Amino acid sequence: MNLAIHTQNLGRIYKIRGGKKTEPKELEALRDVDLEIPRGELFGLLGPNGAGKTTLIKILTTLLAPTSGRAWVTGFDVTKDSHKVRARINMVSGGEASGYGLLTVRENLWMFSQFYGIPSKEANRRIKQLMEVVGLGDRLNTKSSDLSTGLRQKMNIVRGFMTNPEVLFLDEPTLGLDVGASRDVRRFIRQWIDEDHFRTLLLTTHYMVEADELCDRVAIINEGRVLACDTPANLKRRLQQDAIFKMEVSPLNGLNVDSFEGLPGVRKAIHVPKDGTAELDLILEKDDALGGVVNMMTSNDVHILNLHKREPTLEDVFVDLVGRSMEEVEAGEE
Repeated sequence: MNLAIHTQNLGRIYKIRGGKKTEPKELEALRDVDLEIPRGELFGLLGPNGAGKTTLIKILTTLLAPTSGRAWVTGFDVTKDSHKVRARINMVSGGEASGYGLLTVRENLWMFSQFYGIPSKEANRRIKQLMEVVGLGDRLNTKSSDLSTGLRQKMNIVRGFMTNPEVLFLDEPTLGLDVGASRDVRRFIRQWIDEDHFRTLLLTTHYMVEADELCDRVAIINEGRVLACDTPANLKRRLQQDAIFKMEVSPLNGLNVDSFEGLPGVRKAIHVPKDGTAELDLILEKDDALGGVVNMMTSNDVHILNLHKREPTLEDVFVDLVGRSMEEVEAGEE
């Protein structure tokens, strides 16, 4: 197999310094990560903030050395052949600084193109073409400091694509963008990978819909470990035999997640309080397990306002693997 990215037992440990009298603590950001990503694939790393996604990308882009294991990008070892890797890749991170504010959009992008040795004529052609694609053709001569956050991020996206890398790394590229801008960026990403099957793109995200919509395969990562890796359809199919219900109910009157998960046939329960109501997501072994849930609610004077059965989502897969929703995991990091 012609692999664009390959990792074996990849690990990274950070030393966290305490006070003068305190021994440094260790934080294991990655543990035994094994990935094989063939050329032509749009591969997603899906996980909460702090899961290890950015650490993995920094290792693969030669910005950070691994503590253990090895990694190769386009066939070159990221530690031993870092200069060869860098010539073949590019990277864009969501929320990063956006060039020099005194320069125009075209000047910023042209300056970056020169770092990669792209002839000026070709660089200007690519800049104009890509800016049109992302809907910024009329902003070429606008100072980057005058762009909104969403438009600056689109400029960053263009910067990543204009070198036409063999492997492109996008670390939370739609972070902070509004719905319309996020949709434009996702459409462009998918178009770029579909145009040339030699290209490879690794996307990190904590947005379930983004991973489901864009990625050929997804690795779910949490606490530095890859928990599952497959196509979005196959990941969701693992829960196909379960019954998944979404309920809107009145306040739970003392009931909690443990109350429901203690009932026969209830595999997972997620409770999201709302203003005056609550949402309850249930993963059940069989449909008839719903009867016990309804009886418990009735006994505690909890009223069901809305109930429907739905198909599994990547969020359900994450809950099944981790035991908590993405939102709950991220809230625990704060």
